[in-house]
Amino acid sequence: MTSPSASPSTSKSEVVTRFAPSPTGYLHIGGARTALFNWLYARRHNGRFLVRVEDTDRERSTEAAVRAIFDGLSWLGLFADEEPVFQYARADRHREVANILLETGHAYRDFLSAEETGALRDAAKAAGRPFESPWRDRTPTVDHLAKPHTVRFRRPADAPVVVEDAVQGTVRWESASLDDLVILRSDGAPTYNLAVVVDDHDMGVTHVIRGDDHLNNAARQSLIYDALGWTRPTFAHIPLIHGPDGAKLSKRHGAQAVHEYAEMGYLPEAMRNYLARLGWAHGDDELFSDAQAIEWFDLAGVGRAPARLDFDKLAHVNAHWIRLADDDRLAKLTLDVHLARGHVLGPDDEARLTRAMPFVKDRARTTLELADQTAFVLAARPIAIAAKGRELLTGESGERIGRLRDRLALFESWDVFALEAELKVFAEEEAVGFGKIGPAARAALTGGSASPDIAKTLAALGREESLGRLNDALQQTI
Repeated sequence: MTSPSASPSTSKSEVVTRFAPSPTGYLHIGGARTALFNWLYARRHNGRFLVRVEDTDRERSTEAAVRAIFDGLSWLGLFADEEPVFQYARADRHREVANILLETGHAYRDFLSAEETGALRDAAKAAGRPFESPWRDRTPTVDHLAKPHTVRFRRPADAPVVVEDAVQGTVRWESASLDDLVILRSDGAPTYNLAVVVDDHDMGVTHVIRGDDHLNNAARQSLIYDALGWTRPTFAHIPLIHGPDGAKLSKRHGAQAVHEYAEMGYLPEAMRNYLARLGWAHGDDELFSDAQAIEWFDLAGVGRAPARLDFDKLAHVNAHWIRLADDDRLAKLTLDVHLARGHVLGPDDEARLTRAMPFVKDRARTTLELADQTAFVLAARPIAIAAKGRELLTGESGERIGRLRDRLALFESWDVFALEAELKVFAEEEAVGFGKIGPAARAALTGGSASPDIAKTLAALGREESLGRLNDALQQTI
């Protein structure tokens, strides 16, 4: 039924999965999870993960949406093993298969107009029976063939359709509940279900893992596979993602697009961890690496109930991966946040951020919070000191900060542990608890904004910046 060149090159034992987005908008978080599940399953079985752009809706498909999808997949680290396939470019192949179905009697030409089809459909609905075109059992004449018409798939009359779904279990449809599907429109354009079957077959896809909103499509697509004598793939329809309140995910629940999560300060490895756990489980494991997810992932662990998006849990997962992340990388990500907020880059900013990371990342849940907690290292001199802070830098307290400055000016080792020891000795020599020193020192060094303890603040700022800020502060209070 097919030309040799159209046969899949996949070996029978190789697992091939695919992610097939429509480029009509951003990469939705649900689509990202579907892509992740396909990627994990392929990796788990040493197979191939493919991407197909289903761009047959020419009015709604845009280049910007295509870029947004690939940018989202790239940010998530989900890269296909081959160049992407664009469905629209394969329309000739889809028409070729439609003609095969016509030749074998599994499809027929329907010469009803849209108005006639609508009227007959309404009448069938009113009579409580499925719509069926009168052309199902008529043979067109030569004159008819010259007229515009659609091509419909001829569903089996009585046989039920049964799909053994790897997530949903055995699913059954009565064929009478399924219309004769249009597979070619009157302008010759292939329709979705035909194109999907042909592309999945030609790409060698063995497992179709997608949202359960496509479950009914599995019935129609299975019939097309059977009519062509092609082996059906394994279908696995995963439940959709709902909001925290259990309702279908919408704008009122917050971020829906992958790029929004990136902008909100989440790390891609955290998103992979969280999305993998959203609707799939491996015991009670909540935090796991990519390697562990690949080792553990199977379709048996996917639940049938809709998963609920939980921003608190996502923040917890993100905090875990921030703690494990490389400081240089975090510094670059945090600097991007500062720049987006209008900060003008200074020559030592990235170095200060890198030094600060070990001292702040344990308390941050997102890179936005990292930016909040590192604002003190990027403040331009002379730092504005609030009135309360200026009070701490006068009188005896101010004199003590002056002595601290003089002592630190002689101190060469700017290691945080050495600074902690030096500050402890200084407090002992001053015969006061550090509570009498810390607030005034913080006011001088940061203007009073949030920062780690004083030794860590000094280490993050560096020697020259720290001494400069102390000098500036003392000059302001003279």
